[in-house]
Amino acid sequence: MHLSLQPRTLPQSVDEIGNRVLFTVGGTEVTIATLVVSVLILIAALIIGRIIRKVLERLIKRRTDPLTRGNLLTTVRLLQYFVVITGLLIALHTLGVQLTGLFAAGALFAVAIGFAMQNVVSNFISGVILLMERSVKPGDIVDVNGQICMIKEMGIRAAVARTVNEEDVIIPSSHLVQSIVKNFTLRDPLMRLRVPVGVTYDSDMALVRSALEKTATELPWRSQTKDPVVFMKEFGASSVNFEVSVWFDDPWSRMQRNSDLHEAIWWALKEAGVTIAFPQLDVHLDTPVVEALGAARR
Repeated sequence: MHLSLQPRTLPQSVDEIGNRVLFTVGGTEVTIATLVVSVLILIAALIIGRIIRKVLERLIKRRTDPLTRGNLLTTVRLLQYFVVITGLLIALHTLGVQLTGLFAAGALFAVAIGFAMQNVVSNFISGVILLMERSVKPGDIVDVNGQICMIKEMGIRAAVARTVNEEDVIIPSSHLVQSIVKNFTLRDPLMRLRVPVGVTYDSDMALVRSALEKTATELPWRSQTKDPVVFMKEFGASSVNFEVSVWFDDPWSRMQRNSDLHEAIWWALKEAGVTIAFPQLDVHLDTPVVEALGAARR
């Protein structure tokens, strides 16, 4: 009896390994080759999305002005997410996953975890809304809970901002959507600065108004598009109160500009010989009290 053994060739062995069934998904057999192709598709989507984002960000930072840069960077991030999600769906389809059933299962799963992860889901949805509406974008100067800060990064879950004290603040996306947020640079960077000042009742009011208007007009940092305004607001208990209103186009320097305007008003009124009022209290004594005090003094 003669046996003849023929060794397997390498291509045949590789083909058998690639066609080996690992598991079944929805009636579709998933082989090693299918799994490898799906993983490669997903990795390629991640790499392509990252490359697209890096290239477009460099072009935007070089060729756009700061006012429009935030909108374009937000659009680039949405494009990256779209590429990654598309690659994930193609990879799942390659594995044999029925996307219609996946969507139905995902809906049920979302309802189940929605109650357990309300804050996370709320922040995620709010982040998507912010990225699409662009009501708050990188580079914007906002007022959140009375604190002025500049948005540095916009993510799905939260935004990273920097305060005037050089502190990084993480703001949940739901807070930016559900709360009242002042955006000083939403349409333009113009901002109004108001400074109150009170003068004594014996002051020359025409001189006071003239000095305040001249001081506000000569400020080198004020916006030239809108004229400053001086109001006589009220007759106070110890002073006649004015308000100086000035427009400027750099909200980030609000504290410094507020200080500059206060100093300018101080020196202007001092040079004009006008006294800035301070709280005073006049005490009037009845006649019997005056007589009693006089008798006691004698």
